[in-house]
Amino acid sequence: MKTIGLIGGMSWESSKIYYQHINEMIRGTLGGSHSAKSVLTSVDFDEIEQHSFANQWDKIGEAMALQAQKLVAAGADMVVLCTNTIHLVSDAITEAVDVPFIHIARATGEAIQKQGLQKVALLGTKFTMEKDFYTRILEEEFGLEILVPEVSDMDVLQSIIYNELVKGVFTETSKQRCLDIIKKLEDQGAEGVILGCTELPILIPSEEVDIPTFDTAKIHAQKAVDLALFK
Repeated sequence: MKTIGLIGGMSWESSKIYYQHINEMIRGTLGGSHSAKSVLTSVDFDEIEQHSFANQWDKIGEAMALQAQKLVAAGADMVVLCTNTIHLVSDAITEAVDVPFIHIARATGEAIQKQGLQKVALLGTKFTMEKDFYTRILEEEFGLEILVPEVSDMDVLQSIIYNELVKGVFTETSKQRCLDIIKKLEDQGAEGVILGCTELPILIPSEEVDIPTFDTAKIHAQKAVDLALFK
């Protein structure tokens, strides 16, 4: 079994889910008392958040590269960045280490492709929805058509994510607002929806959505487990 390296803390609400998913998947595959070989480094999300809103992505890139190097020094055979938005600086990580970096958008694209969908909605932070670091992979490598919410709904999602979800606040009101946004995108032809913020699956149960949902944290974790065990 290879050792999975995790960069967490963005936010730790979803990082703990990554750890749980990975260990449950290892045990489910190998049985018995098996658990994952892993190392975790975790950052102070307040610092990352401030750099994000100040558009200081170079500083975030430097921070992520340093964390990746720490993981490799600790014995990690791969790097998993436990967040969607900060994949914006994934090049800084791949340039800093020689071990595989598992990109969340690429893992998600593979999962969507397996279901044979063509037109999917993307929910996440405004950074994830507006910038092309995520959608470009889905469109160019997997031939998908990506729908994003209208600007006012992006603002709603941004507020829910940064003012509630990353702080561990999950309310029925916010869940309903997200479900309403998904319904609008479904009416526009979305065949599925990417929960492209790793806290969103905590808020939005898949059984309450009429179209398939793609839990990016779970998909990402499964890709890491597959690499640790089989590739």
